[in-house]
Amino acid sequence: MSEDIREQVRQKYAQAIRSKSSCCGSAGCCGDSQEATSAVTENLYQATEMEGLPENLFATSLGCGNPTALGNLNAGETVLDLGSGAGLDVLLSARRVGPYGKAYGLDMTDEMLAEANANKVKAGLTNVDFLKGHIEDIPLPVGSVDVVISNCVINLSADKDQVFQEIYRVLKPGGRIAISDIITTRSMPEGIRRSLLDWVGCVSGALTQDEYTTKLVQAGFEDVEIVVTRVFDLNSQRTRSIVPEATDAELEQLNGSMVSAFIRAKKSGTYARKELCHE
Repeated sequence: MSEDIREQVRQKYAQAIRSKSSCCGSAGCCGDSQEATSAVTENLYQATEMEGLPENLFATSLGCGNPTALGNLNAGETVLDLGSGAGLDVLLSARRVGPYGKAYGLDMTDEMLAEANANKVKAGLTNVDFLKGHIEDIPLPVGSVDVVISNCVINLSADKDQVFQEIYRVLKPGGRIAISDIITTRSMPEGIRRSLLDWVGCVSGALTQDEYTTKLVQAGFEDVEIVVTRVFDLNSQRTRSIVPEATDAELEQLNGSMVSAFIRAKKSGTYARKELCHE
């Protein structure tokens, strides 16, 4: 694991929460305008999902998707959110799994954990725990989780193979993943790739769709499915200002190559659904 990359991410996310703005906001790490921010974060959550949660929680969400809506979470399940930030997806998950379920959030940034715990209290949810740690070394035992979710975080890791191995380790047999992430659909020139991914994902670590699938299979996962949820328009004016060195022809040729996607897969084995006891 590159400690330089990890520290860069930690500092920028800490700054984002201190300023109560998106990581991709005007003072954040992914871009230099609110217009750029909206290309990644807009319209990911429904207003009804946010009811009863702290008013500023969405403003501090740094994701590129909504894994809780696409993950088919069931009552009584245990859910782990990798890179949980201010806690939005953890709190949404906790409501979906109900009082007999459990939602964990894992984050390495003290400022994010403090904000998440404050949001937990405001939401009045008791089936939530936030843990400090790294996604390459998850502080939970083998086979303890039904579902692992993550929202635009795995692309930030410098050791994705280790992340996928750790996810596989903590999942129960038959457990599953529901991940939103930034991926590329084909290769692009390194300079343009770095500029674009710095804008969208803070560091240039996004995998191609084929790379993502291969790494998950190598970690032991089955039934890998990657569904594109948003295609970033590389011909927009905002992109041209971010990558001034690119020609119009290059951007036209690369258009559609950077996307956010929803990734599903499952751990081998038979999943035993927990029976709920209502006393």
